[in-house]
Amino acid sequence: MNKPRDKAFLVILRPHTQPREFLRESYEEMKELAESALVRVLGFETQSIDRPSPSHYIREGKLEEVRREAKEVGANVLIFNTNLSPGQIRNIEKFAGIPVVDRTGLILDIFGRRAKSAEGKLQVELARLNYMLPRLGGLGVVLSRLGGGVGSSGPGETELETDRRKVRLRIKRVKEELEHVRQHRGLIRAGRKRKNLTAGAIVGYTNAGKSTLLHALTGADAYIEDKMFATLDPKSSLCRLGSGASLLLIDTVGFLRDLPHALVEAFHATLEEVSEADFLIHVLDVADPDAWEHKQSVEEVLKELGAGEKPQLLVLNKADQLNPEMAASIQSRWPEGLLISARERAGLELLLKGLEKFKGESHGEN
Repeated sequence: MNKPRDKAFLVILRPHTQPREFLRESYEEMKELAESALVRVLGFETQSIDRPSPSHYIREGKLEEVRREAKEVGANVLIFNTNLSPGQIRNIEKFAGIPVVDRTGLILDIFGRRAKSAEGKLQVELARLNYMLPRLGGLGVVLSRLGGGVGSSGPGETELETDRRKVRLRIKRVKEELEHVRQHRGLIRAGRKRKNLTAGAIVGYTNAGKSTLLHALTGADAYIEDKMFATLDPKSSLCRLGSGASLLLIDTVGFLRDLPHALVEAFHATLEEVSEADFLIHVLDVADPDAWEHKQSVEEVLKELGAGEKPQLLVLNKADQLNPEMAASIQSRWPEGLLISARERAGLELLLKGLEKFKGESHGEN
């Protein structure tokens, strides 16, 4: 069993444009991200920020408070809920005396642990290289701080620090390899169209239950774990409908609030499955108190991918965690949604009827 190797102190910052509730939501998200990276959270500090400091992001008075509290609890890494510049990371590390990881660095560490296929590892490597390039030299080589996934594959940290040209060359080669992946996926999609096979992409916030739903509907041996970003490699499987017809369901990587652009770019070949699908199945974890915000975050990413206008079937998952009053409230909030429990296989008959309807509409059937 994996044990947490690092002990973190979280720094949760709220831009003045965000509501006060943002502090709680961001803390919970960052805590879950840290735990997914096998990091134990020992404490946290919050602050509202009107204007970030160019040198340290937060003022030195607050940073001194963070340094002192982190030392008191025995933390050996500071994790920020925002993205920091290379200079800010170096300055904070020098001030605090311990490594600093920002939000994108933490997410990349998790992605490195989760990637299983050659394609997934390539995509993570591209995101990691793009993230590291401006951070080479000095104290800003961030991803090695948490150890882990990506560091064991691809170029070594020392080589990356001493030769930027090699990093840029590797980025070029990885992009070329991913372009071959994109072309291969295009051929597969063309083959599906020739066979008149309807494809639905399963999308949703990370840990919403997408892989569990794919397994429940198709019996596919999807990787299922109650952690963020459990699935990085898309998996597709045929779903048999009541009419005897079939459609293809495609599991996709979980979305996140303010998904780093480096990740969107790196996973472009995979995320094309979303923009090229005939329709989308949006899985929403309605047992999560932040379900409304998660739904909005997914819709924002879909717009960024050019898939915002695609037909969507809203699936209100994890109904088994709701009492009758909560279930009624959720259903009234999203009357178009189908209330189900993928884990308990409850409500799947209604969902299959909805999928039948989408298949018919995609082929212009009445």
